[in-house]
Amino acid sequence: MVRPFMSEFLLDPDVTFLNHGSFGACPRPVFEEYQRWQRELERQPVRFIQRELPGLLADARKSVGDYLGAKPGELVFVANPTFAANTIARCLPLGEGDEVLITDHEYGACRFAFQFAAQKKGFRVVEQAIPLPVESDEQIVDAFWQGVNAKTKLIFISQITSATALTLPVAKICERARQAGILTMIDGAHAPGQIEVHLGEIGADFYTATCHKWMCAPKGSGIFYVREDRQAMIDPLVVGWGWGPDKTFHRENEFVENHEWLGTYDPAAYLAVPSAIAWQTEFITPKVRQRSRDLVRSAVELASQMDGMERVHPDAFFFQMGLIDVTARWTDADALKLRLYDQFKIEIPVIRWQNRTFLRVSAHAYTTEKDIQTLLNALQEIG
Repeated sequence: MVRPFMSEFLLDPDVTFLNHGSFGACPRPVFEEYQRWQRELERQPVRFIQRELPGLLADARKSVGDYLGAKPGELVFVANPTFAANTIARCLPLGEGDEVLITDHEYGACRFAFQFAAQKKGFRVVEQAIPLPVESDEQIVDAFWQGVNAKTKLIFISQITSATALTLPVAKICERARQAGILTMIDGAHAPGQIEVHLGEIGADFYTATCHKWMCAPKGSGIFYVREDRQAMIDPLVVGWGWGPDKTFHRENEFVENHEWLGTYDPAAYLAVPSAIAWQTEFITPKVRQRSRDLVRSAVELASQMDGMERVHPDAFFFQMGLIDVTARWTDADALKLRLYDQFKIEIPVIRWQNRTFLRVSAHAYTTEKDIQTLLNALQEIG
């Protein structure tokens, strides 16, 4: 069987690639656009950076804003959500007696950002458990809300968790937080491109996402959203030419001025994001996305019928990433990951979480039934 879309990507055809979730994969047309912007920069760097780049970035932000349901002036590009999490953790006015509430499913680097800032500033990071399996949104909200108290000033949660591939009811949590006067930040690293995202409907004060994962943009492209009425709260993590009375970098508002220009950098990945959005819109139709979801759910279901393996989430709680619990057979995640790659050329993350071992299966347009069967055969062989 010819792999659907495989020729559109630069992936090694000899590897069974079931890990789109970690760093994504960039289609050839988008990657070529990325390289075109790099060449444009190098042809005349001064003219490009000083005269052309401001308008190009504004156009790119508008494209992202249209895609995610936000105003261009509420968005800036960042390299990744880790940068945005550091900005909030270190620049939001948090101090002694304050608490930041997270789940026990959060991405390590973002969790570390808040823990680091807590050591410096004196606030506490409270990690609230969301036990697995889950059965309903209400169960998740109720479990999470047990960690809220009068000291809770910020909630930081993922829209789709990295370690556990669990979709959280972020709009419901944001609504409840707003009623309680608590700020919210959503880590949407795995959401745009995998599910529909409309930032106005989510209602978060702050939101961040990668563009290089499920949106298939070049590596090192992400967005940081701050609602208009919250922008005055957020100082820049890096101060550059867009800050202060003598600033030389002028944009539509102070938030963009403060956060968009941090010094000389290669903007090509950001400028290629509109190309990625256009590619997604043309080729990743609802039918293509549903096929990827069906492949993941098939992998989870078929694996759960094998000895020592079981599903973790009901179908409603995962999309193009799914979990297989293999704890009964393997506890050494690193050894299993290496064996799957070295012996079978299968690229898939093996995750230890709360003393459990998970395989996290990802599927995109290039994934085939044969890829899923290759994984299942390998698991059976090394059982």
